[in-house]
Amino acid sequence: MATTDTDPRLPIAPLSTIQYEALVRQELATDLGSAGDITTNAIVGADATAHARIVARQDGRVCGLGPALCAFFLLGPVRQKPVVSDGADVKAGATLVELQGSARVLLSAERTALNLLGHLSGVATLTRAVVDTVAEVGQARVVCTRKTTPGLRALEKYAVRVGGASNHRFGLHDAVLIKDNHREIAGGVRPAVEAARATLGHLVALEVEVDTLEQLDEALAAGADVVLLDNMPVADLTRAVGMARGRATTEASGGITPETIREVAATGIDVISIGWITHSAPALDVALDLSVSA
Repeated sequence: MATTDTDPRLPIAPLSTIQYEALVRQELATDLGSAGDITTNAIVGADATAHARIVARQDGRVCGLGPALCAFFLLGPVRQKPVVSDGADVKAGATLVELQGSARVLLSAERTALNLLGHLSGVATLTRAVVDTVAEVGQARVVCTRKTTPGLRALEKYAVRVGGASNHRFGLHDAVLIKDNHREIAGGVRPAVEAARATLGHLVALEVEVDTLEQLDEALAAGADVVLLDNMPVADLTRAVGMARGRATTEASGGITPETIREVAATGIDVISIGWITHSAPALDVALDLSVSA
Protein backbone atom coordinates (compact mmCIF):
# COMPACT_ATOMS: atom_id res chain seq x y z
CA MET A 1 0.00 0.00 0.00
CA ALA A 2 1.30 3.48 -0.86
CA THR A 3 2.11 5.45 2.28
CA THR A 4 3.94 8.63 3.17
CA ASP A 5 5.73 9.93 6.24
CA THR A 6 7.28 13.38 6.60
CA ASP A 7 10.50 13.48 8.62
CA PRO A 8 9.82 15.66 11.71
CA ARG A 9 13.53 16.53 11.91
CA LEU A 10 13.37 18.66 8.76
CA PRO A 11 12.37 22.28 9.35
CA ILE A 12 13.37 23.04 5.75
CA ALA A 13 12.15 26.29 4.23
CA PRO A 14 10.91 25.68 0.66
CA LEU A 15 12.67 27.31 -2.24
CA SER A 16 11.07 30.46 -3.61
CA THR A 17 9.89 30.47 -7.21
CA ILE A 18 12.55 33.02 -8.15
CA GLN A 19 15.25 30.45 -7.34
CA TYR A 20 14.16 28.02 -10.03
CA GLU A 21 11.73 29.63 -12.49
CA ALA A 22 14.43 30.71 -14.95
CA LEU A 23 15.90 27.20 -14.96
CA VAL A 24 12.50 25.61 -15.56
CA ARG A 25 11.83 28.06 -18.40
CA GLN A 26 15.17 27.15 -19.98
CA GLU A 27 14.46 23.41 -19.72
CA LEU A 28 11.03 23.84 -21.28
CA ALA A 29 12.47 25.97 -24.06
CA THR A 30 15.09 23.31 -24.79
CA ASP A 31 12.42 20.61 -24.99
CA LEU A 32 9.89 22.60 -27.03
CA GLY A 33 12.41 24.17 -29.40
CA SER A 34 11.08 26.29 -32.25
CA ALA A 35 8.09 24.11 -33.15
CA GLY A 36 6.64 23.07 -29.81
CA ASP A 37 5.46 19.58 -28.90
CA ILE A 38 4.64 18.39 -32.43
CA THR A 39 3.52 14.94 -31.26
CA THR A 40 1.04 16.17 -28.67
CA ASN A 41 -0.22 19.04 -30.82
CA ALA A 42 -0.95 16.64 -33.68
CA ILE A 43 -2.84 14.12 -31.55
CA VAL A 44 -4.46 16.09 -28.73
CA GLY A 45 -7.14 18.70 -29.32
CA ALA A 46 -6.55 22.21 -28.03
CA ASP A 47 -9.64 21.96 -25.81
CA ALA A 48 -8.96 18.47 -24.44
CA THR A 49 -8.61 18.18 -20.68
CA ALA A 50 -7.21 15.40 -18.54
CA HIS A 51 -6.55 14.31 -14.99
CA ALA A 52 -3.09 13.16 -14.00
CA ARG A 53 -1.19 11.91 -10.98
CA ILE A 54 2.53 12.07 -10.38
CA VAL A 55 3.42 8.85 -8.60
CA ALA A 56 6.54 7.32 -7.09
CA ARG A 57 7.52 3.99 -8.60
CA GLN A 58 9.99 3.22 -5.83
CA ASP A 59 10.52 4.06 -2.17
CA GLY A 60 12.32 7.33 -1.50
CA ARG A 61 12.33 10.86 -0.13
CA VAL A 62 10.45 13.46 -2.14
CA CYS A 63 12.16 16.68 -3.21
CA GLY A 64 11.59 19.18 -6.00
CA LEU A 65 7.82 19.54 -6.07
CA GLY A 66 8.09 23.31 -6.54
CA PRO A 67 10.22 23.20 -9.71
CA ALA A 68 8.21 20.27 -11.06
CA LEU A 69 4.87 22.02 -10.65
CA CYS A 70 6.33 25.22 -12.07
CA ALA A 71 6.80 23.43 -15.40
CA PHE A 72 3.04 22.89 -15.72
CA PHE A 73 2.18 26.37 -14.48
CA LEU A 74 4.43 28.03 -17.07
CA LEU A 75 2.70 26.28 -19.99
CA GLY A 76 -0.90 26.92 -19.05
CA PRO A 77 -3.78 26.63 -16.61
CA VAL A 78 -3.52 23.41 -14.62
CA ARG A 79 -5.03 22.84 -11.19
CA GLN A 80 -2.45 21.36 -8.85
CA LYS A 81 -3.09 19.45 -5.64
CA PRO A 82 0.08 18.29 -3.88
CA VAL A 83 -0.58 15.21 -1.75
CA VAL A 84 2.80 15.26 0.00
CA SER A 85 5.49 17.85 0.70
CA ASP A 86 9.22 17.92 0.12
CA GLY A 87 10.84 15.80 2.81
CA ALA A 88 8.15 13.12 2.78
CA ASP A 89 9.34 9.53 2.73
CA VAL A 90 7.08 7.59 0.37
CA LYS A 91 6.54 4.02 -0.66
CA ALA A 92 6.36 2.81 -4.24
CA GLY A 93 2.94 3.62 -5.66
CA ALA A 94 2.36 6.74 -3.57
CA THR A 95 0.63 9.66 -5.27
CA LEU A 96 2.69 12.82 -4.92
CA VAL A 97 0.58 15.34 -6.84
CA GLU A 98 -2.82 15.39 -8.55
CA LEU A 99 -3.23 17.56 -11.66
CA GLN A 100 -6.26 18.62 -13.68
CA GLY A 101 -6.33 20.76 -16.82
CA SER A 102 -5.20 21.07 -20.40
CA ALA A 103 -4.07 17.69 -21.74
CA ARG A 104 -1.56 19.42 -24.00
CA VAL A 105 0.02 21.21 -21.03
CA LEU A 106 0.18 18.02 -18.97
CA LEU A 107 1.91 16.10 -21.73
CA SER A 108 4.26 18.85 -22.88
CA ALA A 109 5.50 19.69 -19.37
CA GLU A 110 5.73 16.06 -18.26
CA ARG A 111 9.40 15.33 -19.00
CA THR A 112 10.77 18.60 -17.64
CA ALA A 113 8.77 18.17 -14.43
CA LEU A 114 9.74 14.53 -13.93
CA ASN A 115 13.42 15.14 -14.72
CA LEU A 116 13.66 17.75 -11.97
CA LEU A 117 11.54 15.88 -9.46
CA GLY A 118 13.27 12.54 -10.05
CA HIS A 119 16.78 13.96 -9.86
CA LEU A 120 16.22 16.06 -6.76
CA SER A 121 14.34 13.26 -5.01
CA GLY A 122 17.24 10.96 -5.86
CA VAL A 123 19.71 13.34 -4.21
CA ALA A 124 17.49 13.65 -1.13
CA THR A 125 17.01 9.88 -0.93
CA LEU A 126 20.72 9.07 -1.15
CA THR A 127 21.55 11.84 1.32
CA ARG A 128 19.01 10.51 3.82
CA ALA A 129 20.60 7.04 3.62
CA VAL A 130 24.10 8.46 4.23
CA VAL A 131 22.93 10.60 7.17
CA ASP A 132 21.24 7.59 8.75
CA THR A 133 24.40 5.50 8.35
CA VAL A 134 26.62 8.14 9.95
CA ALA A 135 24.19 8.69 12.83
CA GLU A 136 24.57 5.04 13.82
CA VAL A 137 28.23 5.46 14.75
CA GLY A 138 28.95 9.12 15.51
CA GLN A 139 27.89 12.75 15.63
CA ALA A 140 29.50 13.91 12.38
CA ARG A 141 27.57 16.32 10.19
CA VAL A 142 27.30 15.23 6.55
CA VAL A 143 27.73 18.02 4.01
CA CYS A 144 27.78 18.27 0.23
CA THR A 145 30.43 20.00 -1.90
CA ARG A 146 30.63 22.22 -4.99
CA LYS A 147 30.62 19.09 -7.19
CA THR A 148 27.17 19.87 -8.50
CA THR A 149 25.49 19.70 -11.90
CA PRO A 150 26.05 22.96 -13.80
CA GLY A 151 22.98 25.15 -13.39
CA LEU A 152 21.51 23.04 -10.58
CA ARG A 153 23.65 24.00 -7.58
CA ALA A 154 20.95 25.80 -5.60
CA LEU A 155 18.45 23.01 -6.24
CA GLU A 156 20.86 20.18 -5.47
CA LYS A 157 22.02 21.84 -2.27
CA TYR A 158 18.38 22.26 -1.31
CA ALA A 159 17.86 18.54 -1.97
CA VAL A 160 20.78 17.77 0.34
CA ARG A 161 19.08 19.75 3.11
CA VAL A 162 15.82 17.93 2.44
CA GLY A 163 17.80 14.69 2.79
CA GLY A 164 18.82 15.73 6.29
CA ALA A 165 22.40 16.85 5.63
CA SER A 166 23.96 20.32 5.48
CA ASN A 167 25.67 22.42 2.84
CA HIS A 168 29.33 23.25 2.48
CA ARG A 169 30.05 26.61 0.86
CA PHE A 170 27.81 27.55 -2.06
CA GLY A 171 30.63 29.06 -4.08
CA LEU A 172 34.01 30.74 -4.04
CA HIS A 173 32.44 33.85 -2.52
CA ASP A 174 31.07 32.75 0.84
CA ALA A 175 34.00 31.07 2.63
CA VAL A 176 37.76 30.73 2.28
CA LEU A 177 39.12 27.27 1.52
CA ILE A 178 42.89 27.18 1.07
CA LYS A 179 43.67 24.12 -1.05
CA ASP A 180 46.91 22.45 -2.10
CA ASN A 181 47.49 24.69 -5.11
CA HIS A 182 46.94 27.80 -2.98
CA ARG A 183 49.54 26.51 -0.50
CA GLU A 184 51.95 25.85 -3.35
CA ILE A 185 51.65 29.35 -4.78
CA ALA A 186 51.76 31.05 -1.38
CA GLY A 187 54.80 29.08 -0.23
CA GLY A 188 53.16 27.06 2.53
CA VAL A 189 50.26 26.90 4.95
CA ARG A 190 51.17 29.84 7.18
CA PRO A 191 51.81 32.43 4.44
CA ALA A 192 48.58 31.36 2.73
CA VAL A 193 46.58 31.76 5.96
CA GLU A 194 48.19 35.11 6.74
CA ALA A 195 47.46 36.45 3.25
CA ALA A 196 43.83 35.36 3.48
CA ARG A 197 43.36 36.74 7.00
CA ALA A 198 44.56 40.14 5.87
CA THR A 199 41.57 40.47 3.51
CA LEU A 200 38.75 38.75 5.38
CA GLY A 201 35.81 40.29 7.17
CA HIS A 202 35.15 39.12 10.71
CA LEU A 203 32.24 36.87 9.66
CA VAL A 204 34.11 34.88 7.01
CA ALA A 205 35.39 31.46 8.06
CA LEU A 206 38.84 30.26 6.98
CA GLU A 207 39.42 26.60 6.16
CA VAL A 208 42.71 24.96 5.21
CA GLU A 209 43.05 21.68 3.35
CA VAL A 210 45.89 19.50 4.64
CA ASP A 211 47.23 16.14 3.51
CA THR A 212 49.52 15.26 6.41
CA LEU A 213 49.65 15.60 10.19
CA GLU A 214 52.62 17.95 9.80
CA GLN A 215 50.55 20.29 7.62
CA LEU A 216 47.72 20.01 10.13
CA ASP A 217 50.02 21.14 12.93
CA GLU A 218 51.05 24.16 10.84
CA ALA A 219 47.43 25.02 10.01
CA LEU A 220 46.42 24.87 13.66
CA ALA A 221 49.34 27.05 14.68
CA ALA A 222 48.35 29.57 12.00
CA GLY A 223 44.83 29.82 13.45
CA ALA A 224 42.67 28.04 10.87
CA ASP A 225 39.00 27.91 11.82
CA VAL A 226 38.42 24.62 10.00
CA VAL A 227 40.87 21.98 8.79
CA LEU A 228 39.97 19.77 5.85
CA LEU A 229 41.73 16.42 6.23
CA ASP A 230 42.10 15.29 2.65
CA ASN A 231 42.33 11.59 1.80
CA MET A 232 43.80 10.69 5.18
CA PRO A 233 43.85 7.07 6.35
CA VAL A 234 41.52 6.35 9.24
CA ALA A 235 44.40 6.02 11.70
CA ASP A 236 45.67 9.49 10.76
CA LEU A 237 42.14 10.90 10.92
CA THR A 238 41.84 9.67 14.49
CA ARG A 239 45.12 11.34 15.45
CA ALA A 240 44.14 14.51 13.61
CA VAL A 241 40.84 14.76 15.49
CA GLY A 242 42.75 14.57 18.77
CA MET A 243 45.26 17.22 17.67
CA ALA A 244 42.54 19.66 16.57
CA ARG A 245 40.06 19.16 19.40
CA GLY A 246 39.16 22.51 20.92
CA ARG A 247 41.24 24.38 18.35
CA ALA A 248 39.47 23.93 15.01
CA THR A 249 36.55 22.15 13.39
CA THR A 250 37.66 18.98 11.60
CA GLU A 251 36.37 17.92 8.19
CA ALA A 252 37.11 14.63 6.43
CA SER A 253 36.95 14.59 2.65
CA GLY A 254 38.30 12.65 -0.31
CA GLY A 255 38.20 8.94 -0.97
CA ILE A 256 35.19 8.38 1.30
CA THR A 257 32.85 5.70 -0.03
CA PRO A 258 29.57 4.17 1.16
CA GLU A 259 31.67 1.26 2.43
CA THR A 260 34.13 3.39 4.45
CA ILE A 261 31.97 6.24 5.71
CA ARG A 262 31.04 4.43 8.93
CA GLU A 263 34.66 4.05 10.05
CA VAL A 264 35.36 7.67 9.10
CA ALA A 265 32.43 8.82 11.24
CA ALA A 266 33.65 6.66 14.14
CA THR A 267 36.90 8.68 14.38
CA GLY A 268 35.02 11.55 16.04
CA ILE A 269 35.35 13.83 13.02
CA ASP A 270 33.07 16.90 13.08
CA VAL A 271 32.13 17.06 9.39
CA ILE A 272 32.20 14.61 6.49
CA SER A 273 32.01 16.18 3.03
CA ILE A 274 31.15 14.03 0.03
CA GLY A 275 30.52 14.99 -3.59
CA TRP A 276 28.76 11.84 -4.71
CA ILE A 277 25.50 12.64 -2.92
CA THR A 278 24.96 15.28 -5.61
CA HIS A 279 26.96 14.23 -8.67
CA SER A 280 26.26 10.49 -8.56
CA ALA A 281 22.84 10.12 -6.95
CA PRO A 282 20.53 7.86 -8.99
CA ALA A 283 17.23 9.50 -9.88
CA LEU A 284 14.12 8.38 -8.04
CA ASP A 285 11.71 6.72 -10.46
CA VAL A 286 8.63 8.94 -10.76
CA ALA A 287 5.93 8.90 -13.42
CA LEU A 288 2.91 10.79 -14.71
CA ASP A 289 -0.25 8.67 -14.97
CA LEU A 290 -2.86 10.41 -17.13
CA SER A 291 -6.54 9.77 -17.79
CA VAL A 292 -8.85 11.70 -20.11
CA SER A 293 -11.45 13.85 -18.39
CA ALA A 294 -15.08 12.93 -19.04
